[in-house]
Amino acid sequence: MTDVIATNETILVVGGGISGMTAALEASETGKQVVLVEKNPTVGGRVSQLYKYFPKLCFPTCGMEINLKRSRQNNNLTVLTLAEVTAVSGKAGDYSVTVKMTPRFVNSNCTACGECGKAVEAEFSDEHNYEFMGAKRKGAYLPHNMAYPQRYVIDPRIIGTADADKAKAACKFDAVDLEQKEETIELKVGAIVYATGWRPYDANKIQPYGYDRIANVITSVEFERMADPNGPTGGKLVRPSDGKEAKNVAFIQCAGSRDRNHLKHCSRICCMASLKQTTYVQDAFGADANISVYYIDIRAIDRFEDFYKKVQAQDNVTFIKSKVANIVEDKDGNAVCRGVDTEGYTRYENPHDLVVLAIGMEPSVNFNNLGIDVVANEHGFLEPDEANGGIFAAGVASDALDVNRSVQSATAAALRAIQVVNRVGGTEA
Repeated sequence: MTDVIATNETILVVGGGISGMTAALEASETGKQVVLVEKNPTVGGRVSQLYKYFPKLCFPTCGMEINLKRSRQNNNLTVLTLAEVTAVSGKAGDYSVTVKMTPRFVNSNCTACGECGKAVEAEFSDEHNYEFMGAKRKGAYLPHNMAYPQRYVIDPRIIGTADADKAKAACKFDAVDLEQKEETIELKVGAIVYATGWRPYDANKIQPYGYDRIANVITSVEFERMADPNGPTGGKLVRPSDGKEAKNVAFIQCAGSRDRNHLKHCSRICCMASLKQTTYVQDAFGADANISVYYIDIRAIDRFEDFYKKVQAQDNVTFIKSKVANIVEDKDGNAVCRGVDTEGYTRYENPHDLVVLAIGMEPSVNFNNLGIDVVANEHGFLEPDEANGGIFAAGVASDALDVNRSVQSATAAALRAIQVVNRVGGTEA
């Protein structure tokens, strides 16, 4: 039975990505009791699926490691993974929250030795790699190298099979517990921070770009996993259709964003994400790389302008001002971008080894379905409205933001939540 002590002076953070971890750590390090709830087996969110950050091109594991260290050393923070909020009621300073706990089938004895994974034969699509290029994981698995908690998970689909018994038999530390059951816990909290992040827009809905039928049209999040040495190709940039090196790569901006037929808002990260990903192709193939960026306009504001100029200056990177009309496949499996260059008003029909759709971002939670009155805008993001009481949004739950701005937003949300619970406890912030 999960035992969590929470009162109306406790802050609940929903979502364990970079924003949720930031909000939870900032609040708990001021002395507040914080419960962080994450529906996945590990915290880290989308950031854990990145290969590099822009504009410094450093690895997310660095920032992740710092946050994980802070978490482990923090006695005011309770982290619940495989946990999901199913109901919220009450008002600022007095919320009742129902949390569903899904069994991991592995207890705290786990040392992440991996013997259970070796013993299990069943394989399933790998969510961490976006199930890209048939990526698989075992039925007993560690979600990724930086997973926290650093504890294996038994996929519920093997419970009751011989594989589950093999996993249990292989464990030398009595960590595999096949008798764990789903449970529900009730929490009393004073303020809630929603840091539920984002999901990539469904590229299948952008019919003219052929994502559902052309193998060599992929999304930006899939390309990110492809470039990662821990990804499905071991870091090799290849065509999914035949495994050949993808040296001629096109990036299409605003794929599903700034479009009345899809997402009306600008997703903000897409331009910089594509500029960053051009460097992956440069690093892989050097002078042999041939990179095209199809764009409406490039939104590389503030400190990102220098990075844009640096990419723009590369001889083998071509910027084409155009919204690609459609993509077709030629007899060689190339993805052919067709449209009109709006600077020269010339038609083009350009073949590429690989086309990467800079896919838009949308909220991962429908805030209108929470069962409690909160104000969301037309794009689905939670508004900073007084009517929300003690409920606040952090990171991409509040707007389409990059990592840096998400962290700033999360810190602000933590401060607002602290003010609410301070009033409950008779202390003014």
